[in-house]
Amino acid sequence: MNISLNKASDLQGRLTVVVTEADYKEKVEAKLKDYRKKASIKGFRPGMVPATLIKKLYGQSALVDEINHELGHAVSDYIKENKLNLVGEPLPAVEEADSIDWEKDTEFTFHYDLGFHSDFKVDLAKMKEIKSYEIKADKKEIAETVENLKKQFGEQTHPDAVEDRDLVFGTFTQGDWVEKSAIPMHAIQDKSKKIFIGAKKGDTLKFAIDKVFVDAKSLALATGKKEEEVADLTGEVSYVVEDITRQAPAEMNVEFFDKVLGPGKATDEKTFLTEVEKIVSENYAREANYLLRIDAEKALIENVKIDLPEEFLRTWLVRINEGKFTPEQIDQDFDNVKRDIRWNLIKNEIAAKFDVKVEYPEVVEKAKDMVRQQFGGYLSSDQPGIEEMIEKIAMGYLSDKSKGDNFMNLYNQAFADKVSSAIVENIPHKVSKIDVEKFKEIAAAL
Repeated sequence: MNISLNKASDLQGRLTVVVTEADYKEKVEAKLKDYRKKASIKGFRPGMVPATLIKKLYGQSALVDEINHELGHAVSDYIKENKLNLVGEPLPAVEEADSIDWEKDTEFTFHYDLGFHSDFKVDLAKMKEIKSYEIKADKKEIAETVENLKKQFGEQTHPDAVEDRDLVFGTFTQGDWVEKSAIPMHAIQDKSKKIFIGAKKGDTLKFAIDKVFVDAKSLALATGKKEEEVADLTGEVSYVVEDITRQAPAEMNVEFFDKVLGPGKATDEKTFLTEVEKIVSENYAREANYLLRIDAEKALIENVKIDLPEEFLRTWLVRINEGKFTPEQIDQDFDNVKRDIRWNLIKNEIAAKFDVKVEYPEVVEKAKDMVRQQFGGYLSSDQPGIEEMIEKIAMGYLSDKSKGDNFMNLYNQAFADKVSSAIVENIPHKVSKIDVEKFKEIAAAL
């Protein structure tokens, strides 16, 4: 097999692969012998079908399959061995491939159009200094934070009857289907809350399961099913209330201070408020860090020069979208496409430089965090069975292939977060002190 690359320019080229009879003959013949052993054709005993008939029936398909197999490996290996800076994927020259005579030809030539990006280097230490912000919290922010903390660290009670904003634990039953469930009342439509409000432990509620939840996502979360499966949940179900939990706001005492800050950090309200101010400042520091990540991304895209094969990219985008978009439609979003490609190239370069890796447990934990956020403040780690339920929902989400690859989506998010952390830790930046309102103005302008 002969492979050669002809570069029309620094950004475009054509890969030519010549497949000779010596490359495929032995393997095709082996395939046909295997077909002959297994072929079941009327009028012939198993294994006794004439080789000429087998070749007539299966010869061309065996040849095509083997050559495609050889081509795939050859092209992939050539790209890796030569460390080509590809953009997109190799595009087969369709018209030339269509002209091949599979019955008569013994030597086959295939062409692939390639697009390349230019060489580039990312040196964070030499980047122009960008702005970062230190935000000072005011008394209003502190007061709001204290109220939220009182709700968050309040006592979890188990009242006799359900009220709005409670978390209801119970079991669904409909025919043979039985499912343990945790239902936050905010997941129930306002007009249907009367079904639950006032219910006591041990009560059996009956309702149309497809009518009471605010959306399919809430129903899926409550039943442990995939979102696309809940359309099958219809009709009346029985729901036995087994427990009710409610968050009662905490009182301003040492027990509350210890829950928020840790034992011994504050023994009076003044000290507690000082510590809370630190917490608020840390929260705003995270928000400022997020803004810094965005500004750093902009700076890198603007200052790291990467030339792209625009003509090739347009052709590639039309081809991979299989006619879903016209060239005119692709042109409308082409600047964003080029930006995304450049940013991905920069991210990968930084990841390699700083050895950024994402392990499987990190993706699982990200999925579990997503579930916790969906439940809001209703979940408490000391609630029996909560962690098991969170893990079950998270693992179900990660294994659900029906709406794309959820695992890879979260993996890519975790990867992007780690790359961003590497960037902000190493890019020069100057800190400016501003108040909360000014920061909100800056953030809103993004």
